[in-house]
Amino acid sequence: MPQREYIVVIPARYASSRLPGKPLAEIAGEPMVAHVWRQACQSGAARVVVATDDARITDAMAPYGAEVVMTADVHPSGTDRLAEVAERLGLADESVLVNVQGDEPLIPPVLIDQVADRLFDDPQASIATLAEPIVDVEAVFNPNVVKVVRALSGRALYFSRAPIPWNREAWDRNAFMERPTLLETDAWLRHIGIYAYRASFLAEYRDWQPSPIERLEQLEQLRALHYGHIIQVALARVPNPTGVDTAEDLARVRALVKAGPGRE
Repeated sequence: MPQREYIVVIPARYASSRLPGKPLAEIAGEPMVAHVWRQACQSGAARVVVATDDARITDAMAPYGAEVVMTADVHPSGTDRLAEVAERLGLADESVLVNVQGDEPLIPPVLIDQVADRLFDDPQASIATLAEPIVDVEAVFNPNVVKVVRALSGRALYFSRAPIPWNREAWDRNAFMERPTLLETDAWLRHIGIYAYRASFLAEYRDWQPSPIERLEQLEQLRALHYGHIIQVALARVPNPTGVDTAEDLARVRALVKAGPGRE
């Protein structure tokens, strides 16, 4: 592939424990996955592919002329699904794929371009992803908010659901019970779940067993760190609206889309 050319893959799994049929949830008269696809098409991607395990999603995307790849329904993670897509498309090892989640109907196209650029900028990295500053103390202590600590180079040191880094001077051992009221610095970063991968990494990833830290944290990106791969983390250029995990999230996104431009 020519330099800096990349492909977007949108994993769209029909089954969801919290919101069954989520990719087809209606937003402004269209399925959610169509909104994601449209946002991705506004990025600089050379190709946008929807990867699904259900014919209903394939049928829903047909009127849009979207490219859809059917994948197995047994993948334990979105990364494994991307690996199958890379193989099915016969992509070269140096190809770059950006994983845009199928439940991110408001994702800014600029972030898609940014995460791809970050991977191109570090030839030794296998993955690139994004983060944004945390300004809310509650978010630091919320296990559903994934935190990341990175080096000066931007390379990830660790991802965790725990409040990292830990402020030893300001937070005593009772901080989990009596949380601080403010954050003293901008050291805390929230991980944004968009990834750029090299196809060569995806081919290796499928053969690895989950690592102990991955099992504990339930964070698949820790598998890459466990096996010695580099993850680049860039600070998002613009805010990233949260995705759709619950019925409440869906109602909020519907209201934002109905409100029109400037909703974020």
